[in-house]
Amino acid sequence: MSYNAKIRADAMSLNPIDDALFVKMAESLKVCQEMLRVFLRDRQLIVLENVPQSIVKNLQGRSCILDLKCRLSSGKIVHIEVQKADDDDHQRRVRYNSSLLTANIADPGTKFRDIPDVISIFISKFDVFKRGKAVYHVERIIKETGDKVYNGTQEIYINAEIDDDSDIAKLMKVFVEDSYYDDKFPATSDRKRIFKTTEEGVNEMCEVIERNRAEAHAEGRAEGRAEGRAEGRMEERYEIVTDMLRDGMNISTVARIAKMTAEQVMAIGKKAAVL
Repeated sequence: MSYNAKIRADAMSLNPIDDALFVKMAESLKVCQEMLRVFLRDRQLIVLENVPQSIVKNLQGRSCILDLKCRLSSGKIVHIEVQKADDDDHQRRVRYNSSLLTANIADPGTKFRDIPDVISIFISKFDVFKRGKAVYHVERIIKETGDKVYNGTQEIYINAEIDDDSDIAKLMKVFVEDSYYDDKFPATSDRKRIFKTTEEGVNEMCEVIERNRAEAHAEGRAEGRAEGRAEGRMEERYEIVTDMLRDGMNISTVARIAKMTAEQVMAIGKKAAVL
């Protein structure tokens, strides 16, 4: 199979559970509104703004890219993440993204009572909690009294593994299978069909796949260079520590100068056979 044919086959095999297609689906405000009306069980819900791949900055540490951020007419902010692989601590992922989003939407001087509510929706191919439910609403509870308390955040976990015949489960079939529900989810079904069955849509997905792979390759090369520089600096430190030990300096002094622990210095010295 030629390279172009392989890219085309990959594009046509995608479903909304895949990041590449979900982002294209989420460019449509109608699709976002239709999905959120199902997920939040509110047929009157109005989406005012939809931002796929919304970058949330953290100047002190790790930033993140939200698969989708929406602003509702109620003033609430909803962010969605789709995940195929069960390879991380997803609850901590949701917690981090939610807290970072909250910090970014709060203007300086905003009263805490005026910070917009944030709803986190985590969509997965697998059952996160392994309790046999298609949807989980996680709430804060006072352990001593059993009372529910609300601090402006909600967490909703939705998965495609459990089919309880609900509208959410049916929508999840559209997410993970080559299924369409034109009667229940017309906007979502129409847009998915465009990217999977029309020449223009498939070509657009091919471009997305090629661009994503090129970016991933560039990032990998950059990370490799950074790791190489870090390894080089570490080797240089090891040589300096070894030289100081060879010159007879005591371990505590070497540790202080090299900003290492005494145990680390001893390990380096033993490996270099100078201790």
